[in-house]
Amino acid sequence: MITVDSLTKRYRGFTAVDDVSFVARPGRVTGFLGPNGAGKSTTMRVMVGLTEATSGTATIQGQPFAELPNPGRQVGVLLDASAQHAGRTGREILAIAQRTMGLPKARVDEMLSLVSLTESESERRVKNYSLGMRQRLGIATALIGDPEVLILDEPANGLDPAGIRWMRDLLRGYANQGGTVLLSSHLLHEIEVIADDLVMIGNGRIVAEGTKAELLHAAGTTVRTTAAAELAQALRNAGIVVTQSNDGALRTDAPADQVGQIALNARIALTELRSSDNAGLEEMFLELTAETQREGAAA
Repeated sequence: MITVDSLTKRYRGFTAVDDVSFVARPGRVTGFLGPNGAGKSTTMRVMVGLTEATSGTATIQGQPFAELPNPGRQVGVLLDASAQHAGRTGREILAIAQRTMGLPKARVDEMLSLVSLTESESERRVKNYSLGMRQRLGIATALIGDPEVLILDEPANGLDPAGIRWMRDLLRGYANQGGTVLLSSHLLHEIEVIADDLVMIGNGRIVAEGTKAELLHAAGTTVRTTAAAELAQALRNAGIVVTQSNDGALRTDAPADQVGQIALNARIALTELRSSDNAGLEEMFLELTAETQREGAAA
């Protein structure tokens, strides 16, 4: 379990993380989402002891990372796949981790097989790896200690579609066996497919948190028709709050079946009706973080 409690991090007057609290639970994949510069990476760096918090705490299995007796055996970390020794081979990097953690030598070959790095690839220097190969090596290093917790920042970056599917199945299986997975990614569809819980952050503060089902339900219903004004009035007559987006779509918190019934009663043909479950994580994400988008902002 990962517990973040009232975590704040300031840099010379700039607040990168502002009183953030959430829990990532065992047996579940928690998606950690936010625009660039929102505070995701800073929060994850505090979790694993790379950045010191200004106030608040982040603990793993009830302890700060620095106090874990053999951290790699309890938490697997992948924050930057490119931050690996470019002059070493993939096998050497895994062997160093294996010896440092006091693991059997066989774990190196087990991990290479798990992430589908071949024997010849394992003997190549990391500087000659593609980004996707570095991601696989990073995941292997995170998993070599058979930890109970995984903290991964953009692990699908550089993977092809087959690699993304492989990673998704790997992490889903890990959580199903009782592991805790905290996953940050800009690939919102992949988060939507794999995540059980979602934590959204904007300008250093939590803007939404809950199970995926809860948050997608809260995103409401989207409906389109060539008679948007008439449908909007029919919905309002039924006591439903409705708004119209710039592209002409109507949005409401009412369930899709209720919206559809009102349209039927008003004899209004619909060109699109999406229930909250189908509204999609991307639409919800953009709506919840609309005021906190800071493309390219630096923490």
